Amino acid sequence: MAHGAGCLCGQVRISIDAEPLTARMCWCRLCQYLGGGSGTVNVCFPSDKLMTTGEVRWHGSEADSGTMMRRGFCPECGTPLFSMAESRPHLIFIRAGALDDPDLLGPQAVIWAGAAPHWAHLDPELPHFPAQIPPVA
Repeated sequence: MAHGAGCLCGQVRISIDAEPLTARMCWCRLCQYLGGGSGTVNVCFPSDKLMTTGEVRWHGSEADSGTMMRRGFCPECGTPLFSMAESRPHLIFIRAGALDDPDLLGPQAVIWAGAAPHWAHLDPELPHFPAQIPPVA
């Protein structure tokens, strides 16, 4: 089944020809910046199953785990869209809020819970991990 995603202004559209592999809520400090103070919910797909139309601008940085990351966003409206680890180019994470169906797959774990602010609500029904967990295959 195909899934869609995009940015707020509509300049970037994403077509995904795969089911999600996993979804995680991340509270690392970088995701708190991306989420405007909250954590981010990120849905993982095989990167070779995506097609993108419109310009995506990329920003590289080192994650709290030490992994070099690339994060993609719309240069027109600023919507955060993607995260990719340079060491795992076969996987891409799409921000759940960018999906046409944000209910496609909810978080299955909370990562970097140890970096969450004291006021953050961490779903007690999900497993919590203080930092990063191993990537999906």
